[in-house]
Amino acid sequence: MKYRQFGNTGIEISEIGFGAWGIGGTPKDARAYGPTDDKISQQALKKALDLGVTFYDTSPLYGYGHSEELIGVTFKDVREDIVISSKVGFVNFKGKKNFSPEYIQDSLESSLRRLQTDYIDVFQLHDPPVELLQQDNHIVECLESLKSNGKIRVIGISTKSPEESLIAIEQFNFKSVQVNFNLVDQRALESGLYKKCEEYGVGIIGRTPLCFGFLTGQYGVKDKYDDSDHRGLWPPEQIDRWANAYKLFADKLIEEEEQTNAQIALRFCLSYPVISTTIPGMLTEEHVAENTWSSELGAFSASILDEFNQIYRNNTFFIKQSIS
Repeated sequence: MKYRQFGNTGIEISEIGFGAWGIGGTPKDARAYGPTDDKISQQALKKALDLGVTFYDTSPLYGYGHSEELIGVTFKDVREDIVISSKVGFVNFKGKKNFSPEYIQDSLESSLRRLQTDYIDVFQLHDPPVELLQQDNHIVECLESLKSNGKIRVIGISTKSPEESLIAIEQFNFKSVQVNFNLVDQRALESGLYKKCEEYGVGIIGRTPLCFGFLTGQYGVKDKYDDSDHRGLWPPEQIDRWANAYKLFADKLIEEEEQTNAQIALRFCLSYPVISTTIPGMLTEEHVAENTWSSELGAFSASILDEFNQIYRNNTFFIKQSIS
């Protein structure tokens, strides 16, 4: 496993992180990637640490706190060896949000209890409307206060679009942004966000590197998705575009080493040094082993990246041009 600096925060993290939405499972009306088994989830977490993964991204929304609980119980004795990123804002899977200072503080305390720690390394606002941040300066003031009190180390934001991330770092000095970035969603690269993050010393968490698993080539329109699997909510035409996209990129590679579609997708993300970490969702030890090996395979050449960028520009991968 290779490691990178998290912007200019002084924190070093594994370039492959652990996206922990899926292991939260699907209690109540929660949506993720279908039902899970806690024993298997903990085995995946332990395997990740064994293979050098130090960055774990979660949220109180994921399984309504269950993802945080699993990370807490699994890593309570090795807390100093890992970097935990969590979030605040979403109240439920129906889209209700709360960014009031009172809710932020209460949510943080609940996350700390579930994670069995007294601090969170990266604490992110979870897709807040940027207009709200512009109108209510108490939100950022609350985060700054929590940072001053040692409850959090880095103030971050997870946004729906690169444009919102640009506003967040330019106007509010966030030191961490989480954005979609993968072979079929290169908006963050095209928007100039990466250059701005490099200029401001902002850590970048690249989410959805496998585009919800579709870039692995293992899922498609004909698959049956559990009612609690959010992928079943996408229109069939969208699923079909994503599920077949990997072929366009894999066909361009003439390399000696064998690699899976997932590893191709992750290597693309890791080919941009400004990205601090990319966080594939991992549910099993097998997922962990496959995904972490991408770090050993290394970056693609500039010529291959140019080809991948051109494929992206020449194809329409979305029914609508902006996705969350």
